[in-house]
Amino acid sequence: MFLTMVLLTKRIPGNQWIGKYRRPRKITWQMKRNTLKHLEREAENEYWISRPYMTQEQEHGHATVRRAQNWIKIKEEAFSNFPKHKRIVDHLNHLNVTKTWSS
Repeated sequence: MFLTMVLLTKRIPGNQWIGKYRRPRKITWQMKRNTLKHLEREAENEYWISRPYMTQEQEHGHATVRRAQNWIKIKEEAFSNFPKHKRIVDHLNHLNVTKTWSS
């Protein structure tokens, strides 16, 4: 039945731009230009990515000092918010209200 409908009618069923039997879009010169620009940009990116900025000897351990300084700064910031030490005497001092000089 579907075959006869396709053979008898020369139309695309449903929405013509989506689906399994959609109508293909025409390729314009702008589409070709944009695709070419995209491919050239990608090729240039691959070119620059393929060449390292530093050698492996230079790269090994180049950031240890900076990372150590950052870690010290993070620890200092964490400890600056830490509450001061309190002794057990400070917590239980309110129980000494009945304590007199003679005892």
